[in-house]
Amino acid sequence: MNRETRVISSREQGWLEDALAVLRSGGLVAFPTDTVYGLAALAGLPPAVEGIFRAKARPREKSVPVLVADWPGASGIALPSPAGERLARAFWPGPLTIVLRRDPQLSEDIWSTGSVGVRAPNHLLALELLRSAGPLATSSANRSGEVSLCTASEVSEALDGRIDLIVDGGAAPGGHPSTVVDCMGDSPILVRAGPVSLGEIHAVLG
Repeated sequence: MNRETRVISSREQGWLEDALAVLRSGGLVAFPTDTVYGLAALAGLPPAVEGIFRAKARPREKSVPVLVADWPGASGIALPSPAGERLARAFWPGPLTIVLRRDPQLSEDIWSTGSVGVRAPNHLLALELLRSAGPLATSSANRSGEVSLCTASEVSEALDGRIDLIVDGGAAPGGHPSTVVDCMGDSPILVRAGPVSLGEIHAVLG
């Protein structure tokens, strides 16, 4: 793998257009989120999403979550879910990943389990990119199994030559990963504990 990895600042005029051009051409873009830097491809371009696995040396059995700007942005990614919608409207943007049934439009070659995790990050730069690009398959911008990264320079050191573009939006806040809740059944199942508690989830769902 030998790509030219460019780094641009979010303070530069035109950073958004540059990032969108890379994504729409099937490239990989790293950018800050409300937790760590993420590595993204357009969710509707399976060959691009495959690139995330290659760049990170990520095992194929580990599915890739999808970031969206808001609940309507999950259309075409996950099937409609009243419980999922209620949780999204209560906790998004924020640290809650909701596992839902995959929309058939989404590639089963990548999301082979029939489910997909979706989340809207609480980060202005990430949301601006998502509103323009649409849903992004996103994993942490690091080599698989290594520590998550919170600055553009760390991402550049780890993934230089393996991805196309890094948007330097300053340091990501870091901290705890999101709560993950499975909403495919009759009642929510806590998959990973995080900032949003199961009690808060039950309170919203009644």
